[in-house]
Amino acid sequence: MDGDIAAGLLELAEDAQRRRRRQDPEAERMLEARYGELREALDWYAAAGLPGTAFRLASALVSFWIATKRIGEGDTWFDRALEGTPVTGVTLARALYDHGYLVFWAGRYALAEQRFRASLALGERDGDPSLQALALAGLARVAINTDVEEAVRLLRQAEAVTAGLDDADLGRSSALHVLGVALQMAGDLTAAREVMAARLATGRSRGDEFVVWVESANLSMVERQLGNLDRAEELSREALTLCARRADAMATAWMFNGLAAVTAARGRFERAATLHGLAAAQLDRAGGEWPADERAQYEETLATLGAHLPADDLDRLRRRGATLPADAALTYALSEVDNERAS
Repeated sequence: MDGDIAAGLLELAEDAQRRRRRQDPEAERMLEARYGELREALDWYAAAGLPGTAFRLASALVSFWIATKRIGEGDTWFDRALEGTPVTGVTLARALYDHGYLVFWAGRYALAEQRFRASLALGERDGDPSLQALALAGLARVAINTDVEEAVRLLRQAEAVTAGLDDADLGRSSALHVLGVALQMAGDLTAAREVMAARLATGRSRGDEFVVWVESANLSMVERQLGNLDRAEELSREALTLCARRADAMATAWMFNGLAAVTAARGRFERAATLHGLAAAQLDRAGGEWPADERAQYEETLATLGAHLPADDLDRLRRRGATLPADAALTYALSEVDNERAS
C-alpha cells in the first residue's frame, strides 16, 4: 500500500457513497471487489499519521458495513481507531457519530447513545450546526425506543439549530427524517405525513432515490394508519422496488415488513403471513434489529394475522416466506395479488 493507491481507494469509497444515493447496484459491488484493499487502506492511513483521512474513509464505508453484515468489523475498527486518537474537533465529532450510527443498527443502543452524546458535545463546542443535528438525530433514534416525546424534543432542537441550512444538509436532512418517524410513533399522523411528504417531494425533485425509497416506506406506514390503503400499497411497492436495486439485506427486510403490514390491512392474510415470515428471515440474515417503528409495525401485523388465521396456518405460511430464495422472494413480494382470497 502506498499513498497513491490509498488515495484511489478513498476516491472509490466516496464515489460508491454517492452512487448509493442513486440506488446504483454498482455501489456495493465496486466496494466488495476491493474490500481487502480498503481495509488495508484504513490501517495504512492510521499508520501514516493521517487518522483524519482514515476516519473519512471509514465514514464512506459505514453504509457498506451495515448493508453487507459487517457491522462487527466496522465496530472493531472504530473501537481501535478512536482509542487515544490525536484527532479533535469536527473530525472527531463525525467519527464518534459514525461509530454510534453503525452500532445502533445492531441494537447496541447504550454504546450508540454514548457516542452520540460525545459527538454532540464537540459539535456544540465548535459551533457546527450540522454535526449537532446529526448527533441529536442519533440520540433521538435511541430515545424513540423508550421515550417518543423526548425524541421529538431532540429533533425539534435539531430543526431549530439548522434553521438556516438547506434541507439537503446532512444533519438537517437526518433530523427531519427521524422527526417524521418520531411524530408517527407519537400518534401525530398529520404532522408526520407533512414532514415525510415534504422530504419525499424534495427527494424526487433532486433525483435522490435514497430519500425517495426511505420516505416512501415511512409515508406508506402513515397512510396505512390513516386508512389510505391504495396509497400505502403504492408507496410500499415503490420503496421495495428502489431499495432492492442494491444488496442491502437489512433495508430490504424493512420493505418486506411494510408490504406485509399493508397487505394484512387489506385482508389478504395468507399473503401477508408469507411476507411477514420473509421480512423476519431477511432481517435475521442481515444480522440487524428492528428499528422502533418497524418493530411496532411488525408486531401489529403479527397480532392482526394471529386474529384471522389459525395458528398452524400462520406458522406454515411464515415458514414458507422464510424459506423463499432471494430472487423468488422479491418476485413474490412485487407480484400482483395472486388467487388468495381477501377475507
